[in-house]
Amino acid sequence: MKYSPFYQQSIKQPETFWKEQSEEIAWYKKPNNILTKDENNYPLWFEDGELNMCYLAIDKHIEDGFGNQTAIVFDSPVTQTIEKYTYFKLQEEVAKLAGGLQSLGLKKGNTAVIYMPMIPQAAFAMLACARLGVTHSVVFGGFAPAELAIRIDDCKPKIIITASSGIEIDRLIAYKPLVDEAIALAAHQPKKVVVLNRKFGAKVPFKKWDVDYAALVYGSDPVACVPVSSNHALYILYTSGTTGKPKGIVRDTGGYATALQFSMKYIYGVAPGEVFWAASDVGWVVGHSYIVYAPLIHRNTTVIFEGKPIKTPDASTFWRVISEHKVSVMFTAPTAIRAIKKEDPDGDYIKKYDLSCLRTQFLAGERCDIATIEWYKKQLDIPVIDHWWQTESGWPMIAIMMGVEPLLVKFGSAGKAVCGYSIHIFDENGKELAPNEEGYVVVKLPLPPGTMLDLWKDYERFESGYLKKFPGYYLSGDGGYIDEDGYVFITGRIDDVINVAGHRLSTAEMEEVVSSHPQIAECAVVGVHDTIKGQIPIALIVTRTDTIMEEFQIEYEIIQLIRNKIGALASLKNVIKVDRLPKTRSGKTLRKLIRSILDKNIITIPSTIDDETIVEEIKEKCQAYFASKSIA
Repeated sequence: MKYSPFYQQSIKQPETFWKEQSEEIAWYKKPNNILTKDENNYPLWFEDGELNMCYLAIDKHIEDGFGNQTAIVFDSPVTQTIEKYTYFKLQEEVAKLAGGLQSLGLKKGNTAVIYMPMIPQAAFAMLACARLGVTHSVVFGGFAPAELAIRIDDCKPKIIITASSGIEIDRLIAYKPLVDEAIALAAHQPKKVVVLNRKFGAKVPFKKWDVDYAALVYGSDPVACVPVSSNHALYILYTSGTTGKPKGIVRDTGGYATALQFSMKYIYGVAPGEVFWAASDVGWVVGHSYIVYAPLIHRNTTVIFEGKPIKTPDASTFWRVISEHKVSVMFTAPTAIRAIKKEDPDGDYIKKYDLSCLRTQFLAGERCDIATIEWYKKQLDIPVIDHWWQTESGWPMIAIMMGVEPLLVKFGSAGKAVCGYSIHIFDENGKELAPNEEGYVVVKLPLPPGTMLDLWKDYERFESGYLKKFPGYYLSGDGGYIDEDGYVFITGRIDDVINVAGHRLSTAEMEEVVSSHPQIAECAVVGVHDTIKGQIPIALIVTRTDTIMEEFQIEYEIIQLIRNKIGALASLKNVIKVDRLPKTRSGKTLRKLIRSILDKNIITIPSTIDDETIVEEIKEKCQAYFASKSIA
């Protein structure tokens, strides 16, 4: 199969193309209306179809004779636990939990919030909701009570499903007090809170609305899957918004199932029965799509990993999991690989494991620097695919489609447009730009199946944020360019472009240059206010663990690198060494926060931050750096 004709068919004949793909999943009622529009004139897929996502993920495989195949491997280095669940066992757990939730009054059309760590029961809860036709909203375990309360008030859950605790490397985080505080803060009051007691000694204060998870499952009968319409909201997933109020991305069922099945076969190139590992969290879109729903729909074994790439116990953890569970294809964020590279720059841990099972490594979450990809390829010599998508899309938008044609990988590019996505580059006025000209990354409507349906009860915000700027096109919010061969290069968020004395410069491009220095493990470049030039770039760097080079020497060499690769006009003159960068729990660098610290603006700490103590840490490092400069 060749990429180009396959892709072109999806763009020129979308209804024919996606009708064919929809036949790869089992419907209770097959759709006749393939592409229609809703009351707001926004495209809808498979409007008159009926199905159930949980049936596709579990029951269908049992009916086909694969009940004894391992569906989930739970690997938890933080609790020294490995558990395996067959499709039979998964069906028992999910169907009985669904029966218990039904007995508490949860039914089709209701919403439920899931606030759990990376454990199998988080996936069971998602699938149980899907089984009943209940719209779930997974909130990352450990989120602050105020943020959880905002989400409770927005989606108004009838039930919250939580656990007694999560574990962050070696620290026990009690979840139940956080949930109780969030309920106290929220205007909306859920009817029940289902609590899984992990029995690790965390405080579990009892409230009158509490229900024990284990007792509920034990005392309940299994229930069958409830048919839902194709455009039934499977889930709401909140992502950060520019106004401070999170945006509730709404995902449909039929289009999503079709797209996920398609992506496993044609993008990730995995066969049913193989082991697929997305090293992420169920609280993020990667976890929804590629820990839970896509692998299970496609009858793969999925890995649920409760740990970190380093410190659980060390930088060998990923390689152990891959080797021990025979992972064929893996997906993680670049920050995880950078963390491993920092701790084990020569790949000594890698050499200890048989990794011949691993065929392809996919990266996403933020743009991966070339130095990290080159390091990985040097260590393992397998394809490393840096692909691009968003919470809004739900599945990849730009990639090398390994199941179609393993095209040449161009470092720095996320690949070519995935089937169904008509990617264009526009200038500020909506004019399409020529190859290699940088502008707004937009996608011509209709978006393919599986992408966002709306924002939860806020169409006005959906329209203004994504559709209004360029009518007929979806605004991704990212900048980039397409080269003469059709490869797409994402240069970062639109607001990551800085203006230095009238020159528009990409901080992502500068980061690429800085990270190419052999002593750099990771970096962030941000634009800060300057009274003369408007903005100037400042780099924060984290060096390799084994670095012995003096800081002033590293700074000098990086400044010269920028001058040689970009030019003196970039005006990079300050390189600040820090121990770590501020990040979200999903591994994205918080550049806006760094910018606020350096500009000495009022700092709003985002709810997604991994560790709030880093704010003072970065402040102190920056103050010490500039104090030393003024003395010099």
